[in-house]
Amino acid sequence: MIENRSIGSKIFDICNVIILIVITLACLIPLWYILMVSLSSKEAVNAGQVTFWPVGFNLLSYQKILGEAAFLKSFLVSIQRVILGGILGVGCTLMVAYPLSRTERQFPKRNIFMWTLIFCMLFNGGTIPWYMTMRNYHLIDNIWGLVLSGSLPVFNVIMAMNFFRNLPSELEEAAYVDGAGPWISFIKVNIPLAKPMIATISLLTIVSHWNDFFQGLVLNTKQSNYPLQTYIQQMVVSQDYSSMSVEQIKKVIQLNNQSLDAAKIFIAMVPILLIYPFLQKYFVKGITLGSVKG
Repeated sequence: MIENRSIGSKIFDICNVIILIVITLACLIPLWYILMVSLSSKEAVNAGQVTFWPVGFNLLSYQKILGEAAFLKSFLVSIQRVILGGILGVGCTLMVAYPLSRTERQFPKRNIFMWTLIFCMLFNGGTIPWYMTMRNYHLIDNIWGLVLSGSLPVFNVIMAMNFFRNLPSELEEAAYVDGAGPWISFIKVNIPLAKPMIATISLLTIVSHWNDFFQGLVLNTKQSNYPLQTYIQQMVVSQDYSSMSVEQIKKVIQLNNQSLDAAKIFIAMVPILLIYPFLQKYFVKGITLGSVKG
């Protein structure tokens, strides 16, 4: 029997809808504004005339950015970093998280490794020892320096570990009865069940690699090896006119820094905005099932 909903219940739903609309607009309006600024003229941006529509529509900012070989090179470096870093990061996370999700009887040294990881998450040696380590392993001006330096996020390990803990133990016991060893159980039983969690940590890893600029700045001495975010950061911080032709300098003068920066920000966001919808359906489930057990 379906009961009539009370007035209070309907008011509650309306308030929820209003709150969600406000939150959605709060997320979308800044992105829209950045796009409008990037498409507006220098004079309009300086005068503060740009709101929700471009004023003095032009594509000068995008022409400058996309027309540079250095930009395309840095974009390809970031793509390479995301692919290699995503595969390595997710693989290392799963292989570390699975044994740590076992009981102490199954893995006697579990607590030692777990506390070591937690200690490393809370404390680190600092930038200089990290840089010296990377230099000693010949990872300067090398794509593997960008990939290996973030290949084991401890937060992702903890989330994956708790996800594996929440899986029914009977499935693994049945696999052992059928003659499966730890590797077969891990690959054929646990991994297929962990798709939501794998999608979640993949998204977190991809976003982390894509948005990072500091490691690219420290680990590279050549601009040609910069990932996209480092390249954009350097363009914002410094503008070298000595290497530009007279025509290029005229174009730069026509541009407004706010318009140019907005175009850079928007271009850098596009790949993540394209990837997120495909992984979003797994995201909430992966976070929930990977949460710490009470």
